[in-house]
Amino acid sequence: MERLGDAIARIRPRLQAQIGEAPPEPEPEPSCPICKDHGFVRRDVPLGDADFGRAIPCVCRAGEMRDRLRRRSNLGHLTAKTFETFETEDQGRAPGSANALGKCQVFGEAPASWLVLTGPYGCGKTHLAAAIANRQIELGNEAFFTVVPDLLDHLRATFGPGSDATYDELFEAVRNVPLLVLDDLGMQSETSWAREKMFQVLNHRLNADLPTVITTNLTIDDLDERLRTRLKGQGVAVVVEMGTRPARRSRRGP
Repeated sequence: MERLGDAIARIRPRLQAQIGEAPPEPEPEPSCPICKDHGFVRRDVPLGDADFGRAIPCVCRAGEMRDRLRRRSNLGHLTAKTFETFETEDQGRAPGSANALGKCQVFGEAPASWLVLTGPYGCGKTHLAAAIANRQIELGNEAFFTVVPDLLDHLRATFGPGSDATYDELFEAVRNVPLLVLDDLGMQSETSWAREKMFQVLNHRLNADLPTVITTNLTIDDLDERLRTRLKGQGVAVVVEMGTRPARRSRRGP
């Protein structure tokens, strides 16, 4: 008996002649006309250019990239804090808010050196600091936001047996992130260990010229002496005062 496979092979040409070839299934159109859904493109640049032959993420992946940067930023609910949602003194915010907004917008477009936001609670420091980080993420750049006491707690926790990360890994990641935002500097416990760890982080970033944003309820003069001396150096930091501080009582007697 003829095998089934041989029989099909023998009669197939005859059947195709009778019914004709079935039209091939059309290929689905790519959703991205630029990269054809490959996710990467190559720039048309001359030989010798830094981008020659290099695969560059397509613009269609920008949203995916920003989502990944947001997850890594530690911003949490502060991803909703933008320059557009910030209120100035004309809208009920503390004095100096409009000036601070303008300086933070400039910094958010191209972070350079350091920016220190000082002022009492409720003046909008955290909102503006988070807005800077969010703007950098929108531009496709990495930023990390942390409240200083929380950061120190995480560093201490790495010494525990159940920690997912080592102290060195976390410490190096914070010291070298492209843009670091430290909220509430000066509110950490005033132990020698806490002061030393924060100085090591900040001193490294100063020496490496890594952009850093600091918010604090203290004045520059009230910060740790070593940090205060560095921040007062020419061109190191832009200091923006927000809100109105209560007048200090005189220590003189009557």
